[in-house]
Amino acid sequence: MDKADRKLLLVDGHNLLFQMFYGMPARIVGRDGRAIQGTLGFVGALLKIIRRVSPGQVAVIFDGEHENPRKELAQDYKGNRPDYSQVAEEDNPFSQLPDVYRALDYLGIPHWETQKYETDDEIAAYVYAYGNGPEGLRIVISSFDSDFFQLIGENVSVLRYRGEKTVLCDVAYIRDKLGIEPWQYADYKALTGDKADNIAGAVGVGPKTAAALMRQFGSLEELLAHREELSKPSLRKALTEGEEDLRRSYRLIRLDARAPIMRQPRELGWRDSGMTTVEVLRGIGLR
Repeated sequence: MDKADRKLLLVDGHNLLFQMFYGMPARIVGRDGRAIQGTLGFVGALLKIIRRVSPGQVAVIFDGEHENPRKELAQDYKGNRPDYSQVAEEDNPFSQLPDVYRALDYLGIPHWETQKYETDDEIAAYVYAYGNGPEGLRIVISSFDSDFFQLIGENVSVLRYRGEKTVLCDVAYIRDKLGIEPWQYADYKALTGDKADNIAGAVGVGPKTAAALMRQFGSLEELLAHREELSKPSLRKALTEGEEDLRRSYRLIRLDARAPIMRQPRELGWRDSGMTTVEVLRGIGLR
């Protein structure tokens, strides 16, 4: 297996679609008058991501329409997200999802919707199964979801696509930007909270304090076990009163290997034919 074939690109499909749908400068219509700006942006960005990463294997994973298993831990998890069933079609990214699927089929890029777990969990399953150890695959995760930071390691990085300002986040990036190790990210985020997912953190604990606590204690559990060593009374109180919620937050954020591997890496092989975005859109009848 050559160098390219040992590199797997996993794309967070809905994350990329939302980024492109809301990031395009104007509404663009296709040949039949329907809006296609999300599809146009998605295909263009995906091809640029692939050509930047040069993987031998690619998969684009989307969240299916099923109950989120994390709701069993917290009913208000992601409860602050819009209800897109009530959003007009022209303002709804999901309205362009069928065209995105057709474009992926036309390109021959493997893709699927999750059946039970979140996209994050299925991507994590690949990392735990194939991205660890010296013989592991090199895995690049394309997403702006910061929860993937916890998966970063020697063979695993997170690509945050933003055109010429694209960043490939590795271990050094996390140490420099957050002051923690990637494996501490779920502990760190449990302390700071995550407004995007409606997860509360510890009262009065911001990023700098959380990072300092992780450097001192290593993990959330060690911090809770040794909270009496802290000199600040308000912090001891916040950890004591919020202990149960902090542990729940950690479980909400933590990605593990519980999701199934939907397709083996050998089934995800893909070779770039050099097709352009316009050729793809013409091929599926949008231009």
